[in-house]
Amino acid sequence: MSAGSLIIVGTGIKAVSQITVEARAQIERAQHVFFLINEPATAAWIQRLNPAAESLGRFYVAGQRRVDIYRAITAHILDTVRQGIHVCAVFYGHPGVFVTPAHAALRQARREGFKAWMLPGISAEDCLFADLEIDPALQGCQSFDATDFLLHKRRFDPTSNVILWQVGVTGELGFRRDPLDRRGLDLLVEVLTEHYGADHRCALYEAALYPTFEPQIVWLPLGDLPGAALTTISTLYVPPKAAAAWDATAMARLKIGWADLAVDDENLP
Repeated sequence: MSAGSLIIVGTGIKAVSQITVEARAQIERAQHVFFLINEPATAAWIQRLNPAAESLGRFYVAGQRRVDIYRAITAHILDTVRQGIHVCAVFYGHPGVFVTPAHAALRQARREGFKAWMLPGISAEDCLFADLEIDPALQGCQSFDATDFLLHKRRFDPTSNVILWQVGVTGELGFRRDPLDRRGLDLLVEVLTEHYGADHRCALYEAALYPTFEPQIVWLPLGDLPGAALTTISTLYVPPKAAAAWDATAMARLKIGWADLAVDDENLP
């Protein structure tokens, strides 16, 4: 095993307040820290916690393809690990959720014989479940990147919860700071309307970034989405269109009766 090592941690969504004790300890003890944070308070806190902390934000150059940005970040992290240094890479939210360079760096470090592992963190999805009071165990939950959802023509179940991430940059493969391109959003609404109808109410969601702030939740008909105000971190939550049907054959084979299912009477036949 090579001398260098890599630990990847997350800070949660809300500034400082959602970071785990385990993640904080790793930041403090690392010989070098890289961080990619979406708000200044947590970035400043990381730099106070470990003076050997370096922002990865400089790799985000307007007009550059996201895939190239991710490759550059991964290469930069690995260059330091190869120097025999214990590196901690810090990403906001959960470090394994929508963080391509975290997974790429982890795989590359292990391929080269370095010890590398990841710790969990609070993600935007965790915040969404709490803020919208959704229990994914009841009706299931399908989660897709909005662009991936369209490009792969994903199959989904309208009787289950659907979460579409990064709807504000649907179809955008590069990094940009100018106003969002709406063409991808128009196509997304077109596809969803075929299954739900234009009047189906959905929610635009953004988790609160600070402990004293409220999350941004805007309920609106699906057909009104193209004209709504979105940002690069907007998430679309689409509730079930109807209750799912019960499979009598499966119930019989599992020896489950209607009385056993009376958790929510309105969904029973």
